[in-house]
Amino acid sequence: MNILLLSLLGCLAVALPSASAQKVRWCVKTQKELKKCEHLKTKSPDLDCHLRSSLTECMRSIKDGEADAVTADGQNVYIGGLLPYELHPIISEKNNKECCHAVAVVKSDSNFNIAALKGKTSCHSCHQSVGGWNIPIGTLVADNKISWIPSDMALEKAVSQHFSGSCIPGISKDTYVNLCQACQGDCSCSKNEKYSGGEGAFQCMKNGDGQVAFVCHSAIPVSERKDYQLLCKDGSRKTATEYKTCHLGKEPARAVITHKDTGSQNIYRVLKQIPDSDLFSSAAFGGKDLIFSDSATGLVELPRDTDSYQYLKEDYYMAMQALKVGTPPPLAKDYSIQWCTVGHAEQLKCDGLQIPRIECRRASSVDECIKKVMRREADAFTADGGQVYIAGKCGLVPAMVEQSDEKSCPEGGEDSSYYVVAVVRKDSGVKWSKLRGVKSCHTGLDRNAGWKVPDSVICGNKTECTLYNFFSEGCAPGADPASNMCKLCKGSGKAVGDESKCKASSGEMYYGYDGAFRCLAEKAGDVAFIKHSIVGAYTDGNGTDWAKALKSDDFELICPKSPDRTFKYSDFKECNLAKVPAHAVVTREDVRSDVVSVLKQAQMSIKGLFVSKGERNLLFSDSTKCLQENTKPLKEFLSEEYIAMIERTYRTGQGKPELLKACTLENCSTDS
Repeated sequence: MNILLLSLLGCLAVALPSASAQKVRWCVKTQKELKKCEHLKTKSPDLDCHLRSSLTECMRSIKDGEADAVTADGQNVYIGGLLPYELHPIISEKNNKECCHAVAVVKSDSNFNIAALKGKTSCHSCHQSVGGWNIPIGTLVADNKISWIPSDMALEKAVSQHFSGSCIPGISKDTYVNLCQACQGDCSCSKNEKYSGGEGAFQCMKNGDGQVAFVCHSAIPVSERKDYQLLCKDGSRKTATEYKTCHLGKEPARAVITHKDTGSQNIYRVLKQIPDSDLFSSAAFGGKDLIFSDSATGLVELPRDTDSYQYLKEDYYMAMQALKVGTPPPLAKDYSIQWCTVGHAEQLKCDGLQIPRIECRRASSVDECIKKVMRREADAFTADGGQVYIAGKCGLVPAMVEQSDEKSCPEGGEDSSYYVVAVVRKDSGVKWSKLRGVKSCHTGLDRNAGWKVPDSVICGNKTECTLYNFFSEGCAPGADPASNMCKLCKGSGKAVGDESKCKASSGEMYYGYDGAFRCLAEKAGDVAFIKHSIVGAYTDGNGTDWAKALKSDDFELICPKSPDRTFKYSDFKECNLAKVPAHAVVTREDVRSDVVSVLKQAQMSIKGLFVSKGERNLLFSDSTKCLQENTKPLKEFLSEEYIAMIERTYRTGQGKPELLKACTLENCSTDS
């Protein structure tokens, strides 16, 4: 009996693979790629090879769960990110050559800018090439400099109507005669055409057969760059040496794409088992750039949750989108702002207000709102200073700011700001000098008053210090649910199965200013990091039902200025952690004026704009008296001191947030 049992267990152990041996099913598109993949499999046994007929079929296989990963260039990273695939990049190539900056090159003595290309003659490296067609033509269509509606005509016809003559090797010269008329050869992307390729397109312009050349910057001889100029997207011109600040878009490095629900760590682990000399070499298998680029020198794991928009960057993404859907329609005069709400309660308030020209779009977090606004799936939302910083690094701008001082509401009033305070219960014995190891209440992870400021003040430049290890337990909505910073969170109040617990939304009862104060008032925590006005707003009969019995004198302030004493809650100017910028309305530059106009009208006509029922601080802080337009750039709006405080917390705490890393990653970096 024992022998039989041991035999069965032995068979079972063989049949069940360990978690560490999880296979990665790599999708290849040709027999040559399959041959290379089979070789790579000898270096990493956890690799499996799946042959499909095309990259599109690979994407479909990954979507259907039949394969795990495939390598794609920028154009296909864009396609893979769309429905029905919903794939995202997880690993990028590191390269030993500089990526292509697509530029529009002209002679220095010419006198036109990018808005005046209609009727000019053009030279292109090759039809559907990155620098000669995809980026420049996509950009011109996206910016409505070439107007194209796919249902009306082919893109090539729209281009032929825009330029008076061209050399676009690879195009059908029988169908589009004028797109080959400047060529000197057979108009093919081959040696049979003198003006084929980047160097050929540059010579086409240099010889006077075209007035502008669309090429990768590397096609311009280094020795001649000072003699030519580039047409910039903003209408200006710069010398050809300034291609890094004057280009139409950058070609991103090739990336590994996978399903959005597939983790990157195992795929990266399997690839790192293979020597670079095997990964980035194709000659032995009869091809070039098989699976990975031969010029690649390494792989870089991308920040978690990086999507195709963040990886490709706005210029490239919008160019690819224009090649697919054509010129975007102009915004209507009565354009409706898509307001991003966080959670169910904000959505209810937004819908209930019925603000003219505002439609409500729900998201699960502020981070998701940032992504939605970046991708033009929403237009605006409200954020605190820490979130404004991240949004700014993602290309968004603070358009309006909350003002809590009614006297400052007229134009020209004092800038709105508030004090961050540390509140304790009276007679609790908690002092600043005895703060380590107590239980803490935070408005939310990476929030201004609740996390950024106390992290900076408490930990400073101490690399081993984080709020996670400084406090014994806490509630910081948005933190890892398994961490000590979610232990004190209350969720929605359900006994079991509460999905709202520790979520950074109003579904968590201890989320936000009022939530952190409630965490303290209900004795879940010993200290709360909040805005200076919250104690007064939730005590002495003010606030919602849970706060009706609270007395303001039952709460005190502590601060590093006087570590062994407490202060009255009203002494916030004397005892605080920092003075920081107020919450701001965040949007994109292209809709800034519409957002400001709609909100200025709304605050004059909607009575309940700054009033929340049932919960507090929905859409805007309840202490807001008005919204003021902000025209300052991000650095000036937040102040250098505040930005230094934020960035210090990234160096000494848990590191940069994943969204910030995704927005600031360099997608075409080189080894140099």
